[in-house]
Amino acid sequence: MLQLQDIVYSVPDGKGRKTILDGVNLTFNDGERIVITGHNGSGKTTLAKIIMGIIQPDRGRIILNGEDITKLDVTARAKKGMAFAFQQPVRFKGLTVGDLLQVAHGRFALRSELCEYLSAVGLCAADYLDRELSGELSGGELKRIEIAMALLRDGAVTVFDEPEAGIDLWSFDNLIDAFDTLKDGKKITIIISHQERVMRSADQLVVMQSGQVQQVGTPAEVLKVIRPATPCAKLQRSQK
Repeated sequence: MLQLQDIVYSVPDGKGRKTILDGVNLTFNDGERIVITGHNGSGKTTLAKIIMGIIQPDRGRIILNGEDITKLDVTARAKKGMAFAFQQPVRFKGLTVGDLLQVAHGRFALRSELCEYLSAVGLCAADYLDRELSGELSGGELKRIEIAMALLRDGAVTVFDEPEAGIDLWSFDNLIDAFDTLKDGKKITIIISHQERVMRSADQLVVMQSGQVQQVGTPAEVLKVIRPATPCAKLQRSQK
């Protein structure tokens, strides 16, 4: 179980401090897929980074399976089985795609196993495993590789920040299937997304607005409420 208790976060804005997250309380149960949505600037990505320890909250606590991990940095949280796939992937030089996937896996993986994960995100493994992670790879390709890395980590908590960015329609279907592989009764999957199909695949759908949790519930319950009344009504449907 992952619990966020009264999470507050602010940044300097020239006139004092601007509140980005304002008293966020959420509980994520084992085996759940949670999708967090909301318009730009609502605090979604900031919340994801706080969950992973990339930034620290001004106030509040983060509890993982009964342990307070609030003060732990991203490295310490990774050792506890937490993984994060960035919205803008990090570029590495001097490594091949296969090398990076092996590092993410944490133990030796057969080439055929790595191929399965690349195929799940719409990449032909034969074309990518031996390619160097250089500037020749597009942002969309790097995004897919990073999602494959997060899937390979097979962690207790995996956070994806807008995984659909740079993913075409055919690969998007495979991506939903790939998320399904993370559901084994214990793992928690948290996805930041504007995409309605991703929202509908959730066990819990969380809507953020102005740094606060506006709605929490099943996709059917929440979408019925937010569609007519909030900026989330303009859901991306291009990948139906």
